[in-house]
Amino acid sequence: MNKIKIIFSLAQLILPWLTLPRLGKRTFYRFLPVSSFICLFLGALSVIANKRKWWINKNPLFPGPVDLSYLLGTYFIGTMWIFKFNYGNFSRYVLINIALDWINAYPFFYISKLLGIFKLQKMRSRSWFYMSVLLAIIIYAIQNQVEKSIFGTKERGMGT
Repeated sequence: MNKIKIIFSLAQLILPWLTLPRLGKRTFYRFLPVSSFICLFLGALSVIANKRKWWINKNPLFPGPVDLSYLLGTYFIGTMWIFKFNYGNFSRYVLINIALDWINAYPFFYISKLLGIFKLQKMRSRSWFYMSVLLAIIIYAIQNQVEKSIFGTKERGMGT
């Protein structure tokens, strides 16, 4: 079973990065601030969550309270892909995030629990789902601010 944990964790870390050439250099740098922010935020939240026993992380690649293979792989690159295809259309962005956050909160967490990698304890999947949707809306607003300050563009996509 330990071999399966390692393969699963390696896949979470490496496979998303293999899509980087298709993402494009310009897109990577455009959404790097918001992707970095959300990963740092979730990393800090993971430390708090482990202390308060909201969840348990037993990632075999990186010991400690933060599942770095998930954050630095799937979540980091996934955030960039979601923004690449949906930034500028807020309603589509929210709908896509609702669907992906549901998959993350239910089937993905169930698989992670079965593999012994990650387990929710004092937090329910429903709470994680709602928090994830809220965070998606917050990082959309952050990206709007980045666009305004760096590129001087007006707000894109809110309400379209």
